[in-house]
Amino acid sequence: MESLTATYVTRAEIWLCITTLLYFLMNGAQIFETLIFVPKWASSPPFTFKLLQDGNGVSLKYFWIILHSLHEIAFILAVIFCWKIDPVRSWLLILFIIHTAVRVWTLTFFAPNIIQFQNLAANPSVPQEILMRISFWKTLNYVRVAIYIAISIGLIPLCIKLFSFRH
Repeated sequence: MESLTATYVTRAEIWLCITTLLYFLMNGAQIFETLIFVPKWASSPPFTFKLLQDGNGVSLKYFWIILHSLHEIAFILAVIFCWKIDPVRSWLLILFIIHTAVRVWTLTFFAPNIIQFQNLAANPSVPQEILMRISFWKTLNYVRVAIYIAISIGLIPLCIKLFSFRH
């Protein structure tokens, strides 16, 4: 490992801590959404699908876009600033790859389904197939949130390891 300056380590600490804090903030919002909001909009479709619509309900679209964007930038900066710190870099890259895979899963499965559910809000009834997809979506959402929580917990030892470079 190259010699690390105090400034380099400080920047690495700052960006890894920001990433970790944003991840835990994101986890809190995901847990709230999973335990409170998802059961509400999934309770009596199609009537409750109105909760998902922009302007008519509790659209969380902009919240998630902003939070994920800030977090993605912070995570990338953490990887950049931790690059010279081998033990931190390796695990951080693993966590980043897992995070990216879950984000791709979110964008290819969860988001399109939510959009479809939103579009069904005006329908007088919901086909049985949609009810089954809602149940499947909810189950997979528990898995997704658990993975995100595991990633954020995985960041803690990296922060501890990084802080040990000061002494």
